[in-house]
Amino acid sequence: MAKNFIKPGDHLPFTASGAVATGGVVVLGTLIGVALGAVADGDSGECCVEDVWELPKATGAAIDAWTRPSYDISAGKFAVAGSEATGDVIGAVIAVETAASADATVKVKLLPGAGSLKA
Repeated sequence: MAKNFIKPGDHLPFTASGAVATGGVVVLGTLIGVALGAVADGDSGECCVEDVWELPKATGAAIDAWTRPSYDISAGKFAVAGSEATGDVIGAVIAVETAASADATVKVKLLPGAGSLKA
């Protein structure tokens, strides 16, 4: 193994800027992660930044499979692309199944390195 290897990159550390529940969404700049355990405000934890997860979705609009929903920072939920406000995370995930407008969750694959913030 190369001497400069640190660790696999699918789990990354974070410091919570508010309490985060196990399985809660963690925003690391333009990266979306999922908390692997409950983390209190100001404490450190680990989040997964890869794989497929079922995460909160805003109700009222369907998210089609193979589209890239945006993460609404203020609501703490994924929403249909194109409805972003300044600071929301766009392009960081892809829906792997269609979520109906009444659904409270959407199944997404995290796409490390693909996201950006709405300016």
